[in-house]
Amino acid sequence: MSEHGQTEVESPDRGAFRVEVRSFLEAHAEPLAEVDPWTVSGFPDDAEAEAYFSRGRAWQATLADHGWAGITWPTEYGGRGGDAWMGRVFAEEAARFGSHSGFVSATIAMLGPTLLALGSEVQKQRFIPPLLRADEAWCQLFSEPGAGSDLAGLATRAVPDGDSFVVDGQKVWSSCAQFCDWGFLLARTDPDAPKHQGISFFLMDMSTPGVEVRPLVQANGSTHFNEVFLTGVRIPAEQLVGDLHGGWGPARMVLANEAAFIGRGGGSTAHRLVELARMFRRQDDPVIRQGLADAFIREQIIRLLGRRIRAALRHDGPPVVDPALTKVFAADLKARNGQLATAISGAAGVAGPDPVGQWVQAELINRFTISIGGGTTEVQKNNLAERWLGLPREPWPDKGLPWRDVPRS
Repeated sequence: MSEHGQTEVESPDRGAFRVEVRSFLEAHAEPLAEVDPWTVSGFPDDAEAEAYFSRGRAWQATLADHGWAGITWPTEYGGRGGDAWMGRVFAEEAARFGSHSGFVSATIAMLGPTLLALGSEVQKQRFIPPLLRADEAWCQLFSEPGAGSDLAGLATRAVPDGDSFVVDGQKVWSSCAQFCDWGFLLARTDPDAPKHQGISFFLMDMSTPGVEVRPLVQANGSTHFNEVFLTGVRIPAEQLVGDLHGGWGPARMVLANEAAFIGRGGGSTAHRLVELARMFRRQDDPVIRQGLADAFIREQIIRLLGRRIRAALRHDGPPVVDPALTKVFAADLKARNGQLATAISGAAGVAGPDPVGQWVQAELINRFTISIGGGTTEVQKNNLAERWLGLPREPWPDKGLPWRDVPRS
């Protein structure tokens, strides 16, 4: 479909490419299984979680082995070197099948473009091919107990020592760190500089002595998130990405890619809410019907925003919207959907132990995963206001102060 709702006529080249994609998927991908609509994501059993993670890595390796990983990435780093429209066609066809790369696709989307833009040639040759193939799985080591929304206030230190940096500190909310081989890390290298100017961006082997990963148990019993403690961890100097003390630039690039990835969303929740209304005989309630219409409309807005962003990329044009906008919309929609699900089901849904009740409870609780993960909604709104709307910055009392003089809790 075009931006105006009209059916696009594919060129012969695109049609032939679509046939090629479909042929590969039919030969190698799992069929799209019939999924219980009330299944809740998350694995309280650690073995199941690790198995799910490993299946995603295995599919990513299959993509790479057949030339379908990094479709638009340079061939010299393991990509296909194709045009942006090829990635869109592949995603459309892949949605008809059950195989997917799971968690590793998120970190590939975050780290890959950053390395392509800012990594040295040696770093690109060393790290991008195994990243694309998921031979090496990565986790993000940014947030800290005292530096979440104000990430630039982070306190983890990296001190130069010969041809290495010695790192001490703590990270938190690191997804799947217990399963990952490498991490991309932000650490403070100049405490006498203002907080945004004294940070560096490192690539760290998670098997390095002094790295301790402690899983965090969530409300549903799963351990998706982790604390990571760093004690005397030595990182070779050649694993510094970009300039020393210049890590805020690559960090912002990672965060922008993360916001865009989260903002893409998943499958439709609106149709489940409609079914929920039928189950509880609320489909004729005018307030509930208005909520259902609102949920559907907001899903379409997110989908169309994503389409506009991809269309600009296909034509190498300037960005039409900040990808953070899709994340803000997705976070708001997630919260609204949780509220609507509980309004439909009432106490039976909130307290029920059956699969439907558990789904309602998950929708209510998981509203925070999108609004906090990848940069809080409040921070994203500030960024949009200042960078895209040109509104005045919020008061910044510590601007220009050396980091060591900034008050911290």
